[in-house]
Amino acid sequence: MEQNDIVWIEGGASHVGTSRPELKADGEYPIRRTRLKRFGISRYAVTNAQFAAFVRETGYRTEAEEIGWSFVFRGLMPEPSGPQPEGLPWWSGVDGATWDHPLGPGSDWRGLENHPATHVSHNDAAAYAHWAGGRLPSEAEWEHAARGGSHEARYPWGDAEPDDDAAIYCNIWQGTFPIRNTEKDGYYGTAPVDSFAPNAFGLHNMSGNVWEWCAERFVVRSVSRAGKARNREARQQKEYLMKGGSFLCHRSYCWRYRIAARIGRAADTSTSHCGFRLAFDG
Repeated sequence: MEQNDIVWIEGGASHVGTSRPELKADGEYPIRRTRLKRFGISRYAVTNAQFAAFVRETGYRTEAEEIGWSFVFRGLMPEPSGPQPEGLPWWSGVDGATWDHPLGPGSDWRGLENHPATHVSHNDAAAYAHWAGGRLPSEAEWEHAARGGSHEARYPWGDAEPDDDAAIYCNIWQGTFPIRNTEKDGYYGTAPVDSFAPNAFGLHNMSGNVWEWCAERFVVRSVSRAGKARNREARQQKEYLMKGGSFLCHRSYCWRYRIAARIGRAADTSTSHCGFRLAFDG
């Protein structure tokens, strides 16, 4: 990775979470104070071209390749097919869907060189990070970087709410999910990693585009019965943390493109909206 693609952020007092939670069950509340060491974070999510270089040099096979299939958003497919998970009819399990064949056999990453690499599991992301001399960011580092120096910004650009018409700040859904996307932001699926204005630290697409893997396991810091049950599930599934939301997020369905928002997914999860960026020790 080029040095000018890494933003170096000084350490100091910081926090994780928000005093204005929307989805408390996800563990985005309360604020937890922390201190950070100096660290670097990549200006952009890892691209298809960068991931291709990793694969060429190492011969690495992703978990989607080993398993033989991955989840694809049905709206991206010219002829949607494949088994659908219960309660999530907008996804299909597609045989042969991988980072280099993002819609399955017959599709290709070429032409999407500067789009984020997708169908990448946590384990795949960690392998790439090791090869590149970096690591995955912690949740505290990710949030601190996304806020761009602001104390408690809701989004990387501030507190202004995106909408379906004029306030377009990132690549999320516009319209009625999952039926109609007006593509007011210019994209139906992923966007190039340098799309949209950067935040105050010069980082692009910390909200929307693709979910980004973080280093640590997913934990809800709650003593409630529901919180304990969610943590048991996360432990059983060996879930890791993801941040930032994706091109499929919308306030009416998945208001998780806020900085404090978070989800957990199993380490071998790979879909057409899973990506990552790197962090570096200072």
